[in-house]
Amino acid sequence: MTRFAILKTFAASVAIFTTIRICAQERQAPAYPLITHNTYFSIWSTTDQLNASTTQHWTGADNSLLGLIKVDGRIFRFMGRDKPNYKTVVSATDEAGYTVRYSEAQPQGDWTSANFNDADWKSGQAPIGDNEKTAKTSWRSNHIWVRRSFTITNLSGINELFLKLNHDDNIEVFLNGKKVYNKLGWTNSFRFHPINKADLITGRNVIAIHLENTAGGRFLDFGLVDKAKDNSDNIALAEQKQVAITATQTSYDFTCGNIDLKLTFTSPLLLNDRKLLARPVSYITYAIKANDEKKHNATIFLGASSDIAVYQPAQQVSTRKYTAGGLSILKTGTLEQPVLQKKSDDMRIDWGYFYVAVPQSFGARQFITKSADAARAFDNGAVASTAATGKSLSLNTIIPISAVGKDPVERHVLLGYDELYSIQYFNTNLRPWWNNDGRQTIEGQLTAAAKEYKTVMEQCTAFNKELNNKATKAGGDRYAHLCELAYRQSIAAHTLVKSPEGEILWLSKENNSGGFINTVDVTYPSAPLYLLYNPDLVQGMLNGIFHFSETGKYNHPWAAHDLGTYPIANGQTYGEPMPVEESGNMIILTAAIAKVQGNANYAKLHWKTLTNWVDYLTKEGLDPKTQLCTDDFAGHLARNANLSVKAIVAIACYAQLAEQLGETGTAKKYRAIAESMVPQWITMADAGDHYSLTFDNKETWSQKYNLIWDKVLNLHLFPQKVYDTETQYYLTKQQKFGLPLDSRKTYTKNDWILWTATFAPQQDQFEKLITPVYHHALETESRVPLNDFYDAITGIRENFKARSVVGGFFMKILADSMQGK
Repeated sequence: MTRFAILKTFAASVAIFTTIRICAQERQAPAYPLITHNTYFSIWSTTDQLNASTTQHWTGADNSLLGLIKVDGRIFRFMGRDKPNYKTVVSATDEAGYTVRYSEAQPQGDWTSANFNDADWKSGQAPIGDNEKTAKTSWRSNHIWVRRSFTITNLSGINELFLKLNHDDNIEVFLNGKKVYNKLGWTNSFRFHPINKADLITGRNVIAIHLENTAGGRFLDFGLVDKAKDNSDNIALAEQKQVAITATQTSYDFTCGNIDLKLTFTSPLLLNDRKLLARPVSYITYAIKANDEKKHNATIFLGASSDIAVYQPAQQVSTRKYTAGGLSILKTGTLEQPVLQKKSDDMRIDWGYFYVAVPQSFGARQFITKSADAARAFDNGAVASTAATGKSLSLNTIIPISAVGKDPVERHVLLGYDELYSIQYFNTNLRPWWNNDGRQTIEGQLTAAAKEYKTVMEQCTAFNKELNNKATKAGGDRYAHLCELAYRQSIAAHTLVKSPEGEILWLSKENNSGGFINTVDVTYPSAPLYLLYNPDLVQGMLNGIFHFSETGKYNHPWAAHDLGTYPIANGQTYGEPMPVEESGNMIILTAAIAKVQGNANYAKLHWKTLTNWVDYLTKEGLDPKTQLCTDDFAGHLARNANLSVKAIVAIACYAQLAEQLGETGTAKKYRAIAESMVPQWITMADAGDHYSLTFDNKETWSQKYNLIWDKVLNLHLFPQKVYDTETQYYLTKQQKFGLPLDSRKTYTKNDWILWTATFAPQQDQFEKLITPVYHHALETESRVPLNDFYDAITGIRENFKARSVVGGFFMKILADSMQGK
């Protein structure tokens, strides 16, 4: 698990929340999905106004899309912001190597002063750290003191001074003896911090740093940069009127002088169309019309950063312009192309190529500039390069539209990404689904996407309406909005490939919580969305785990936790097993597939493995020993009542599968085991007005979200009294932003709240339980793609973002559909 952010106090947050409440009706999401294909091709806006911030990858790294429109000679910015133009003053290692003096022993005297004598300190090359792949000087102690001297010759030439810094973890920075920056915590990329250039002197200067390691890794790299003056004074801000999110689209309405612009981002992730789902192409649509009685000339500009194709902005990229299939195309990717060479949680792709394409019939002009020069090139009409090599370049597209009147005129641009290879699966590199045979081309995908534009838009519009209607019927308008927020996010945390054996693999990345691939206890909460719209994809979530056990690569009587660290699926990399958790998850989801498909054919393929797992649960599941469950951030727990529910439900699911397969004797045997456990569970967990978190402490309580499968799969195990009692108790424990996970802390998981709410006996109870989750989405100060783990009182993110588990929001729709509602 990654480290948890330090929480702000509730008292300090009161003023913030008051402000947020005022504008809550204007907000539609904590972050807005723009381009959502998979965990790498993923671009979001983290502000309510699209032109208030640079668009980002879900990790928080800049993946800039800049949108401008020129109306009768006047330029308006409607999307993104110009990237700051930094000039190196003192290089970090992404520009040039440098040497520092350092000590791992507490220095004596004024070690931050420029006059301090550091002759007896060690000398080393930057960066400093404990990872031999990235560090040139090894540091493995808990403290290090670092000094770096440099010379400034032209102080007056510096406009605005910034400290350029990447560190892990707690840091103090001094410039010529004055503290200019400090931070508790760590970063994983360069961040820019303003400092006073008056603290520099002409001649010799010294930066002194103390770095403390408290946990995890160690790293230090730093320099100084000069921020160039902002030359965008002649660019006005477009007035954003509204934003709307549907399942497959995010749309903005702007007024740009005498022109109204509707900007729509479409990622056509239609789960019942595998070909379209896998096609790595999204659309940006511009619909413009005059808002007066006159006609106007307009020109649309899109600048897409080459950083979309890098892991770190310092990486060199190549770019080119060409035509194919009636499209004008810009292409970029790193020079090094390290295909499947690295694995990590907080990582962007740096292999394969990013594409911007536009139909030639639109008369568009495409060219390449440095990112900092893109807006100026549009403003002054400069002709720039059509091929370039460098860092942080901008792929620019200009579309002219003449004589725009009251009737809307529409244009669109296509954004695509070719990963070349997506996953390494037990030492075999797998191509993306759309090019599994290696004979397809990205140009073919872009051309097909352009030709099918109208049809795809119609399909998306129809699906958006269908999903909204289903969700509204199941849980009301607020529930429908939560499902719309969750839909693309959950899907885009997966990738689709085919195994060497020809099996579908729908592999998740455990975003922002370890980066594991195909984590079973991430699959489990995500599954309702896929059971509802394409159960074959749920098989694709289970196939790799079955393969891991059945080939003998995972030789344990329980299911594995994961297949590795994304995108390398060569075997479990999580530190320990979750035996009851993962075995129960696999059995329950196999039974859910059978229920939805109307047969147990998939279970039959893996019957021996399922039998091994259920036998483990019959021995260990009723009263689990100390172990982790999916809520592993809460730590180990013995006698976990909710984990016991999972085991009991899974045993009954196995019996249900046996019945479907005609194995009557086996079905009766395991059904009897499950039924015998229920009264034991009730006795052990009974705490009067609720059921306890652990069997040995009746002063505790917890959400029993695992109970929902008893209802969804019609197992009829637990008496209605259990559901009535728990629901009534939960309503007394509600906090502003949701029901806490259990009695230990005030944090919660919104996916589990939606499951818990689904088994509420009455519709009004369901709505009472999910309403705080809705308010959290609109009011949290944590502006990240929907996070599922937060404090129920403050709404502040504890950890996690952009995860697939929000597919669990669809549990209410799934439950209703299974009951024929």
